Amino acid sequence: MSTLVTGASQVVTCRGPARARHGREMAELDVVPAGSVAISTDGLIQAVGNYRDLRAEYPDAEVSEVEGVLFPGFVDCHTHAVFGAARLADHERRARGISYKEIAAAGGGILASVNDVRARSADELAVLTRIRLSQLLACGSTTVEVKSGYGLDVTAELAQLEAIQRASTDGGPSVVATFLGAHEVPPEYRDNPDRYVALVVDEMLPAVKAQGVARFCDVFCEPGVFTVEQSRRVLEAARSCGLGLKLHADEIDGSGGAELAAELGAVSADHLAAISPDGIKAIAAADTVAVLLPGTMLFLGCSGRAPARRLIDRGAAVALATDFNPGSSPGMSLPLMAMLGVSQLGMVPAETITAITVNGAAAVGQAGTRGQIAPGFRADLVLAAIFDWRELPYWYGVNLVTEVWLEGVTCHPRMWPVDFLG
Repeated sequence: MSTLVTGASQVVTCRGPARARHGREMAELDVVPAGSVAISTDGLIQAVGNYRDLRAEYPDAEVSEVEGVLFPGFVDCHTHAVFGAARLADHERRARGISYKEIAAAGGGILASVNDVRARSADELAVLTRIRLSQLLACGSTTVEVKSGYGLDVTAELAQLEAIQRASTDGGPSVVATFLGAHEVPPEYRDNPDRYVALVVDEMLPAVKAQGVARFCDVFCEPGVFTVEQSRRVLEAARSCGLGLKLHADEIDGSGGAELAAELGAVSADHLAAISPDGIKAIAAADTVAVLLPGTMLFLGCSGRAPARRLIDRGAAVALATDFNPGSSPGMSLPLMAMLGVSQLGMVPAETITAITVNGAAAVGQAGTRGQIAPGFRADLVLAAIFDWRELPYWYGVNLVTEVWLEGVTCHPRMWPVDFLG
């Protein structure tokens, strides 16, 4: 039996082209007052409109009464949700004035998580990741990208990807796996980073291809991590393995990562707090989505912010994501990122909704099936306890999501009474 969801004060459909929205398009938000949504038995959107018309068209549909505002399911297009313990020591060091780079040089940062993950089994990582995915779903994220990158050797990277696959169970958000073996240079290769790049290209990528879990390959292109040429080498090898391309680019210092992403046709370039004017120009002229992570810079106490306004005004497609990870962004709420998009990045509310729906879907190659409440799209919906859609990027510090639908099936996971950080 099909379902007719009705009673919402507004339905934010985000209807439009099945692609990323660029520039001014990001503020063109389709909102249906007092709308209803018809969902087919196979979990797809059939129609959006007023209740009387849809009831006449689908007389046998089961009616589901709701209160609040309906949104497309949110798409968190950048997370590192498969990890072990939180990096609490790093957090305290930052409070004492020690910089991100100094913490990393002293063995904290990403390498601390690497040591922790290498000591854990794929079984344990899968359990922890499944719990965190449930938390992300409770905040409205119905599609979540999850990266590896805390293994940095063949065995541990494959174990992380296996954990991502095993955590992607029925009743949880749809998961897109990304291989991030080039997340950092491990200590055993610090004297010769090119030798580690060769390991990623010659051994890791073929093994990742054979495993068949990852859909994308990411590289941390940043001064002190991987150079533009090293990043190019990894990404070109990844493309030959059939993987889509993503980049961590220009987070703390500009390096030309955004330009590389545009040149290679990467699906996204992420972070971009230190993007150059040339990088903005390159991204604006490309189909590459600029994924901005305002929670990261906020949590790290950095004064720099990604230039969302300049990117959008130049015609770029911008998405927002949590960057959920144990060291620099332990936040799981895309509505919070939308609020930061308004208050910290100068985006207007409509742009932030586009950024966590349509453009988030485009940043994981899913713009044709997710991010819109439109006929033929997956019936992934989010109900928020508000009366006006503009409240979503306004209130913060509370989860306003009251109900979630995954392919037309309603759920709302409770908060887990366990230490989900491991």
